[in-house]
Amino acid sequence: METCIKHMVVSRDKKIVRSSEHMLIGEEPLSIYVEGKPYSVVMRTPGDELVHAAGFCLGEGIVDTPDDFNTISSCDDIDPNVVTVTISKSRLDKITGLLDRRGFISQTSCGICGKEIVKDLYQKIQPIKDNTRIDVGLAVQILENLSQHQPLRDKTRASHAAALYAVDFKLLSSAEDVGRHNALDKAIGKLFLDRKLDEAVMLVLSSRISYELVQKAARARLPVILAFSRPTSLAVELASELNMTLACLAEDSGLYIYCKEKRLTI
Repeated sequence: METCIKHMVVSRDKKIVRSSEHMLIGEEPLSIYVEGKPYSVVMRTPGDELVHAAGFCLGEGIVDTPDDFNTISSCDDIDPNVVTVTISKSRLDKITGLLDRRGFISQTSCGICGKEIVKDLYQKIQPIKDNTRIDVGLAVQILENLSQHQPLRDKTRASHAAALYAVDFKLLSSAEDVGRHNALDKAIGKLFLDRKLDEAVMLVLSSRISYELVQKAARARLPVILAFSRPTSLAVELASELNMTLACLAEDSGLYIYCKEKRLTI
């Protein structure tokens, strides 16, 4: 499976027709099985399947720690688009209802109103108790430099990115994908399986901030989210309830901070 493929395109203007070769980002389904049953199918860019599934399971509330996994594996020689997960008995007893529902609240078109979503998630995810202080100037700098960690975007102009940083602005992990949720799952999953997720305090996104991304970040206990585009109203509402800081690039310079601004200091 390829992260990108070559494709011939034709460009036209009033007088000239040209042919050229473009790189297109790969997109294929990944089926995630939990305890032998299909749980979810996500459209993603191939690569990092195991960490993707690990980050996904954390975001969905299926696991809380890497020890909650019995196994997490893929059959590359049979079907690389399938990851199978088995859960420890102690954890399985706690999530039977969740598995029966076949999915956490994770779809923007789920037919549930915003207040019900926030109430439901607030009951499942505890607010983040964190006193992190981040320099605004350095925060802007890592946000503006995110493209340095997007080689797939350089080739295809079609990928989203997520990057996780420590409090000292050290880059801990990054990932790209055709889907912004997938990029975040992959970036989180890498640290989660390495048992280093507790070192991360800042999430930097190439996209807008939706409530699903706030949900995933909250499950990973990330107090600060920075993005290029503005958050949705529901993202701000949920982040405020969970004591998370949301900010995006301002039009002239600096950041627009939408909630819990005390973490970002001058």
